[in-house]
Amino acid sequence: MTPTTKKAAIIGGGVIGGGWAARFLLNGWNVAVFDPDPEAARKIGAVLDRARASLPALYDRALPPEGTLRFCETLDEAMQGADWVQESVSERLDLKHKVYDQIAACLPEGGFIASSTSGFKASDLAAHGAPVVVVHPFNPVYLLPLAEITGAPELRARALPVVKSIGMSPLEMHAEIDAFIGNRFQEALWREALWMIRDGIATTAQIDDAMRMGFGLRLAQMGLFETYRLAGGEAGMASYMEQFGPSLHWPWSRLTDVPDLDAALVQAISDQSDAQSGHMTIAQMETLRDDNLVAILRGLRRTGSGAGGVITAHEQRLDTGGEIDGLPVTQRRAVPVTWTDYNGHMNEAAYLELGTWATDGMMKLVGADDTYVASGKSFFTVDTRIRYLGEVHRGAVLTVTTQVLEGAGKKMKLFHRILQEDGSLAATIETLMLHTDLNTRRACPPEPQVQAALETLAAAHAGRPAPGAGGPVGQR
Repeated sequence: MTPTTKKAAIIGGGVIGGGWAARFLLNGWNVAVFDPDPEAARKIGAVLDRARASLPALYDRALPPEGTLRFCETLDEAMQGADWVQESVSERLDLKHKVYDQIAACLPEGGFIASSTSGFKASDLAAHGAPVVVVHPFNPVYLLPLAEITGAPELRARALPVVKSIGMSPLEMHAEIDAFIGNRFQEALWREALWMIRDGIATTAQIDDAMRMGFGLRLAQMGLFETYRLAGGEAGMASYMEQFGPSLHWPWSRLTDVPDLDAALVQAISDQSDAQSGHMTIAQMETLRDDNLVAILRGLRRTGSGAGGVITAHEQRLDTGGEIDGLPVTQRRAVPVTWTDYNGHMNEAAYLELGTWATDGMMKLVGADDTYVASGKSFFTVDTRIRYLGEVHRGAVLTVTTQVLEGAGKKMKLFHRILQEDGSLAATIETLMLHTDLNTRRACPPEPQVQAALETLAAAHAGRPAPGAGGPVGQR
């Protein structure tokens, strides 16, 4: 059976149910949804629009062809031929039991129910005899990979491969607890935050900033124990426990019910940490942590969220101008790890991105800035040619100078020189652009002030050496 022939029945089409529908659909499954809410189709349609714009962007390979989506009038109709049943109704145990009775009557022999519950134990859900396994996701389901799985061992074993097949990371729990692992941590943070607000210690904004500007960035890519392992320095987790263990008994938190940090518990945590991360040195882990943080922060910067907005605001105050050999500097920056490839050097796409930002720098110099673009005029690229002349590695500071080769009429022809710190050429980029009316999407002459600035620069740059051949061949 190929993935495109499998069918998922989604019972309950709210935020979580809609996310499951998107996750399955975009991984090639056919999906049938049952939800009596008359707005279910519209709501899930909105979720799907977001998922289609985001989930495929995570991959360097295409996802399978999208499955078919059908909204059903009855639960029985949605269940017909289902290979997977995902229940995502409201968090009321009596309601879930009622729905399970209806689902169980339609289950094929050997079938089971996967519940999205955020807190009920599988044994409580299955108390009336329905075969239920908890498969608890996090919102948005179509992007966040974690799914906590708990319940009968034979049902967990059957759920695991399905969850993996749709690109998720199953966390199998062998012991049952209310609210599982992730929500227990979230609940602890939530309770402490409520106490801080109630006691007048902090505002909601301060609490959110403390998370998104600080420890939240670390937890996003390393988790709790690996983060604290690094806090112990070269000696690792045992050192951390020795230094900071006593603080558990200090009145830092309203969550004062803590375990006795005896020698056995310290040893158990230290041993488990060694087993988890002991294959890496502290230096290796620090490099990994920093690389991950760069990637996370660059991602946040693209949307301006949290720490990303702080970086963008600070960047506006940094000087990137000046001239080199009579040519304006249009870009200067260090090479991030996200611009390097498996060979350890800057990849081809990164050169193009760097050239794009340099072109934007020239546009600002001639007056075609954000305000100009907002008015309905801009330059569109019609031809780009790149020559790779030297290897560039992460951390290298690159400077781009831009020569205006042509600035008459509708054309803007630029020649970017990408210079390494020693002044040698790393690459050259020649790009031809046409001035365009953003409303008609047709080429048109620039506004007079932009045209004049381009002509002035083209005349000033006319005496510069013409772009020539020579230099080493590309880096691959």
